[in-house]
Amino acid sequence: MDLTFGKEELAFQKEVRDWLKENLTPEIVGEIKVARNAYMPKERLIDWQKRLARKGWLCTGWPKEFGGPGFTTTQKYIFEMEMAKAGAPGTSPFGPKMCAPVIMKYGSDEQKKRHLPPMLNSDLIWCQGYSEPGSGSDLASLRTKAVREGDFYIVNGQKTWTTLAQTADWIFCLVRTSNEGKPQEGISFLLIDMKTPGISVEPIITADGNRAGTQEVNSVFFTDVKVPVENRVGEENKGWTYAKYLLEFERGGNPYSPRLRSGYEKLKRLAQAMPEGEDSILADVAWREKLARMDIEISGLEMFEMEFYSKLASGQNPGPLSSMIKLRGTEVMQQVQEFAVEAAGYYSIPFPEQRAWNANVEPIGPEGVDVLAPRYFNGRKMTIYGGSSHVQRRLMSQVMLGLCPPPCPPPPPSPP
Repeated sequence: MDLTFGKEELAFQKEVRDWLKENLTPEIVGEIKVARNAYMPKERLIDWQKRLARKGWLCTGWPKEFGGPGFTTTQKYIFEMEMAKAGAPGTSPFGPKMCAPVIMKYGSDEQKKRHLPPMLNSDLIWCQGYSEPGSGSDLASLRTKAVREGDFYIVNGQKTWTTLAQTADWIFCLVRTSNEGKPQEGISFLLIDMKTPGISVEPIITADGNRAGTQEVNSVFFTDVKVPVENRVGEENKGWTYAKYLLEFERGGNPYSPRLRSGYEKLKRLAQAMPEGEDSILADVAWREKLARMDIEISGLEMFEMEFYSKLASGQNPGPLSSMIKLRGTEVMQQVQEFAVEAAGYYSIPFPEQRAWNANVEPIGPEGVDVLAPRYFNGRKMTIYGGSSHVQRRLMSQVMLGLCPPPCPPPPPSPP
């Protein structure tokens, strides 16, 4: 595959770089350098997203008919690559990258008019209501119930591991509207205003050390929450179809390779900044071999992702290819984090006072080592959310290889 950029691509690359020089402020960079997880405080996140929105670059995967930039596959890759190189923060994916494709394909005209423009302009923050206690990988067993009463659904239940629920304005939610038939056949897809009476949010404190108020994930409780029927996307009891469609975008909605490549280069610089000598990390032949293998893994993923986004751009359904990208992207990302902690050694032990980007405290060790351990702990979730690695392998074995799920039927008897 030829990855040499032509004149138009090079001009676009320069445009992205010039824009980043003007808009990636020291305050935003400072927040990212000390962040333990993927998200900044809401005010800073909104500011960054609105900068992108004014340029027309917030919803890079949207077609022009809905206000998106209509990027080509190469432009999207260049954009993500330059963002990663510059250390730019990510954006909240739940509205623009996950819920929006579902609304575009299955939503009513009224839902498109109401919800897509605020996503495009970063006027509202969304969160995802999928997982429940006891219903994670086995999502079809969810129990949050929605009972129809006239023009409303009355929702009761609990969602968990809900990222950014404490700052979200809306939640797209899977609820059970029927107990008949298979579990997948009784699920509906609702859009719920988080200000609706009866919704409460409780923080989940994780091993990366974030405290209440700066947490990434939450539990969301629904107690007799009234949701207008007009907020249901598509048909009642067809939500499983919409949920699976959404997961294809969650698993493959953004390329992993640009940020992996950026992380890999940072890892090399970190190793070079460590003390030299016989015991240095760069003197370890086995560690250098692992680093070389990682380079090959990332290069292979780059090729595969370019093929994947070419299919998306041509209107093809990516299907299980998104599972392959999610599987390799998250596992290699965890390797990068593991190698970084290994390279930094005792310097990666957290020192809380230097976490504030404007703290008047002298850093210990090379720049950025103090957040390596928290990010390592936070990154353990990557091979779980959006479908665990085990689930991805099972999906690929069934859909791509035609293998049956256990228990498999016995083989036919051998001929006499």
